[in-house]
Amino acid sequence: MDQNIKMGKKKILLLSDDLRYTSGIATMSKEIVLGTVDRFDWVQLAAGINHPEVGKIVDLNDDVRKRTGVKDADVKLIPYNSYGDIFKLRTLIKEEKPDAILHFTDPHYWEWLYDNEQEIRQHVPILYYHIWDNTPDPIYNRNYYESCDWLGCISKLTYGIVNRVGKLTNKSSYKPLEDWQISYVPHGINQNMFKPLETISDNVKNVVYSGKEYEFILFYNNRNIRRKQMSDVVYAFRKFCDKLPKEKSEKCLLLMKTNTVDQNGTDLNAVINSLCENYDVKIFENKIEQEVLNELYNISDLTINIANNEGFGLGTAESLMAGTPIIVTVTGGLQDQCGFPFSADDYVQLGSLNDKPMIPHGDWVVPIWPKAININGSPLTPYIFDDRVNTDDVADGILKIYNMSKDERKAIGLKGREFAINNLSSKIMCDNMSEGINNAIENFKPKKRFNLYKVI
Repeated sequence: MDQNIKMGKKKILLLSDDLRYTSGIATMSKEIVLGTVDRFDWVQLAAGINHPEVGKIVDLNDDVRKRTGVKDADVKLIPYNSYGDIFKLRTLIKEEKPDAILHFTDPHYWEWLYDNEQEIRQHVPILYYHIWDNTPDPIYNRNYYESCDWLGCISKLTYGIVNRVGKLTNKSSYKPLEDWQISYVPHGINQNMFKPLETISDNVKNVVYSGKEYEFILFYNNRNIRRKQMSDVVYAFRKFCDKLPKEKSEKCLLLMKTNTVDQNGTDLNAVINSLCENYDVKIFENKIEQEVLNELYNISDLTINIANNEGFGLGTAESLMAGTPIIVTVTGGLQDQCGFPFSADDYVQLGSLNDKPMIPHGDWVVPIWPKAININGSPLTPYIFDDRVNTDDVADGILKIYNMSKDERKAIGLKGREFAINNLSSKIMCDNMSEGINNAIENFKPKKRFNLYKVI
């Protein structure tokens, strides 16, 4: 008897970055799969630029069963170059017979999927885990939204965006909002992986301190790309250190987990040599395990992300779960980490909070409110707001946490962990994801092969 029928488990075809990779998409793909193998069987079209395992089928069953304790866990990867194509998908639908397709990444890189939704949705529903990150509402994405049987939104802002775009009815062909299935599914962090530690390994301490005695460590864990504003982080750190006596600034460290040079970012060494030659900045480029990353959060006093716009911000969410306070731009999904007193439904009316007056927030965060909101864009994303912060505000925010005692930092960090457990855990993400997937499958109605239009 077929295992899916015997166990009552549905099979999901996941289209996203190879879950063994380290990108944010890959990391969350792994958490979703591992957290739901008791409920679903998984096949992944594992995307990767020039993927080295194209043509192979990777069976992860033994590893996943050991990790999760789920004896009938079924996870299979189909490595593929770039972002796949309709020909491969047709084969997978025929051979694997999935109950649903879950797409998780930017839809603009998977246009072939949505160009063929008429064909695909005759057989299987398309579910989209949405990563959009900022206003103005991307009306140009409405066709992507309508091509889906379910939309899971990673942030309250995204939830609001989808609902507002869905209300547009200026075309008779538009599907009314009441026919859309939309859920708030925030990214979830593994609370057993990222957690407070009593001690830090000697290896990590030796690498971080390198024989020096630091009293304050600011941690940056992000890609070296322009919107992440890593140069502004360096500049803000310099301004912060300038506010301190020399003997105090010498005991401060900016610790950066990123790549030094990136064509989509900058030459960080050049930036540091120019702006911060008198202060300590250390860059880690090598890939590290999550256990080591957790140690870096724990050895740090504050984690920073002052990106211009951000889908969610895994680095600061992981930091909260590890019990370390954060300083963030009030933009995109970073707003979900601030503890603002608004639900996802409230954000439908509020839009982004980045242009609102200062409002109450959690003790664990220093929110930096944008001082300039600029419009940016590209052929794929014609417009998007860039929420630019003032580095003086950032320096003052760092100083605020610096002036606390170690005990005070620990106390607010533990509040942040409590908030993360109750709002941003992998269990919550997986439970919400499972509910959305099951409802979409249950409510799925195959799309008609042809659309009929009245000719006047």
